[in-house]
Amino acid sequence: MQTPFETAAALKKTLSYHGHRYHTLDEPEIPDAEYDRLFRELQALEARHPELITPDSPTQRVGAEPLAGFGEVPHEVPMLSLGNAFSEQEIHEFDRRVVLRTAVPPENPEAGSEPVALRGEKQDKIAGTVAYVAEPKIDGVAVSLRYENGILVRGATRGDGTRGEDITRNVRTIGAVPLRLFGEDIPAVLEVRGEVYMEIAAFEGLNAGQRERGEKAFANPRNAAAGSLRQLDPAITADRPLTMFCYGVGAVEGELPDRHDRVLERLSRWGLRVSPEIEVVHGASGCLDYYHRIMERRVPRTANIPDDDPPSNSGTRADREPASRQPGALGYEIDGVVYKVNSLSDQAKLGRVARAPRWAIAHKFPAEEAITQIFDIQVQVGRTGAITPVARLKPVRVGGVTVTNATLHNQDEVERKDVRIGDTVVVRRAGDVIPEVARVLPDHRLPDAAPFQIPTRCPECRSDVVRAQGESAARCSGGLFCPAQRKQAVRHFAGRRAMDIEGLGERLVEQLVDEGLVRSVADLYRLDAPTLAGLERMGELSAQNLLKALEKSKSTTLARFLFALGIREVGEATAGNLADHFGSLERLQSASEEELQQAPDVGPIVARRIVSFFSQPHNRDIVRALQNPQIGMHWVDTPPAVNAAEALKPLAGQTFVITGTLSVMTREAAKHHLKALGAKVSGSVSGKTTYLIAGNEPGSKFAKAEKLGIPIMTEAAFLEKLEDPRTTPKSTKEA
Repeated sequence: MQTPFETAAALKKTLSYHGHRYHTLDEPEIPDAEYDRLFRELQALEARHPELITPDSPTQRVGAEPLAGFGEVPHEVPMLSLGNAFSEQEIHEFDRRVVLRTAVPPENPEAGSEPVALRGEKQDKIAGTVAYVAEPKIDGVAVSLRYENGILVRGATRGDGTRGEDITRNVRTIGAVPLRLFGEDIPAVLEVRGEVYMEIAAFEGLNAGQRERGEKAFANPRNAAAGSLRQLDPAITADRPLTMFCYGVGAVEGELPDRHDRVLERLSRWGLRVSPEIEVVHGASGCLDYYHRIMERRVPRTANIPDDDPPSNSGTRADREPASRQPGALGYEIDGVVYKVNSLSDQAKLGRVARAPRWAIAHKFPAEEAITQIFDIQVQVGRTGAITPVARLKPVRVGGVTVTNATLHNQDEVERKDVRIGDTVVVRRAGDVIPEVARVLPDHRLPDAAPFQIPTRCPECRSDVVRAQGESAARCSGGLFCPAQRKQAVRHFAGRRAMDIEGLGERLVEQLVDEGLVRSVADLYRLDAPTLAGLERMGELSAQNLLKALEKSKSTTLARFLFALGIREVGEATAGNLADHFGSLERLQSASEEELQQAPDVGPIVARRIVSFFSQPHNRDIVRALQNPQIGMHWVDTPPAVNAAEALKPLAGQTFVITGTLSVMTREAAKHHLKALGAKVSGSVSGKTTYLIAGNEPGSKFAKAEKLGIPIMTEAAFLEKLEDPRTTPKSTKEA
């Protein structure tokens, strides 16, 4: 007779096996009723013996109490975004770059000479034989699953790529996510990356239920998946028909194959769900062939048919065969395909740029379009005062969502496309991109359609609208006095990558500004509990939580503070560079435009914006107020980047720019060597540039350097300089 422990172990093993057959392989071996009987038997056994409950038990897929909020999870290996391609030419260019950067170097090339004829592996790659793994780009939510000794211990969203939200309890409810991996040779630590999504048939069923209950239907499967995955109550997630495909790995402690396709095979063998549409293809032609085959199987959409469209000769909506059930259709929404270099050693050699790998690219499908009519054109005022014309549209379905507004970008675009109120237009939407008016259909233009002009006064504060020379955007001159800019400035200031003030959402910001409680970001720190608790949808607990978040935000970093101020052109990376270079706000505020340009990647325009920002009295007042002891915002100052030790380095005071492809080392490695010798490495050529290093196929920086008379050195000359930094290398013209 089996002990309770042995019975529970056998039931867990059986249920896990049949769950894998059902959710992952779509090949069930037993009826649903038999699975339910076994599940109830395990539940009853665990109820009698709670000590038998383990994290990998099939009964633990549904959590207990809802969470108050999601914790933050750092990604040991960043979850990178992908670069996009929209044309076949871009795929040929991607393939060519991969070939050049992974080819075997020529033997004994002469210093400074052009590459000799390629041989061996490099010739094969030039011939178009680079192997890629191609797969559909599923329109879902990227997640990371961490397994330790084969057991699921954590799930996280992508977040900003370096940090995500802890959604462990929610991913545990997804049937396609194994709580314990099967098989042998499982790494001690395995982070699996994949896409959580909702199949179209399941999405249609979910929306039908929503409508029956009088609840709001979801706009599209991706929104439904994202909303379901981010529920604070995991029981709600468990009730939603989510599934998952795995497409790669992150941190790994153990051995894996040396090819991406074999890694995916290994994941499948361990019980993880991998897309059956994945193929190994060769060269750009193989990629494009796969692209066209998958596009034919993409679920067709009827984006330009309104929900109230009357019956036609083709029948009503209900009469038509659902797209997800048409022969050959994939059954889930995709917005393109992804190509990844198959060789992991080549992936490592290619590296990455910013937040995207060089070894992968997303080939997006053509933007989806629909025809509708503009009934008005209004303007919106952005955080920086930019005045954006927005077309108000007759509602139309585009890309799975109902679109009522579309951006017209700026006055130049309005005039270039000759967009007028009353026009019939084509509206385009690609992925999550804001819908835009693609073109006008002039044959449908009304006789009285009048051209549109940006107003001369801001619709929010009646300040003058101005347009600087050389800029396409017109802007409100009201600054922080403009309510529209004030709201956006406060939202930006409170954002996660800025001051990270949890609980200060869009609606609350609207209330605080509209009721005159916040006229600048400094006023946030003057709020009190009774005032906050008296606001709509706020109570004592919410008020106290917000005050705690405000207090916590006072201890920050200079980089976050600079980014939070919302200075035009100063993004997160630039703010970090400025903080590292100057070390203190006082030094930064007193710097001239020329001194600011000594910071990495700070050019004349950015320098001008910074000087202009700190020259405004009201901006200085706000900064002083935030640092005033009554508020007490603080951070740790650091020494400026250029200190006495740095000044002694052989390349101190010199600025280098790199363009083209280097054959001996990556550009990242070249930057590392230059910085170690005291040089600055900039992303753009200017009069401050000391040398331009030109690799193979240099871009526009080469022409600009020639025009400015900047010395240009070949890769061979650059290598000579690394060996003896105090030498003056020959330029390309002298070499």
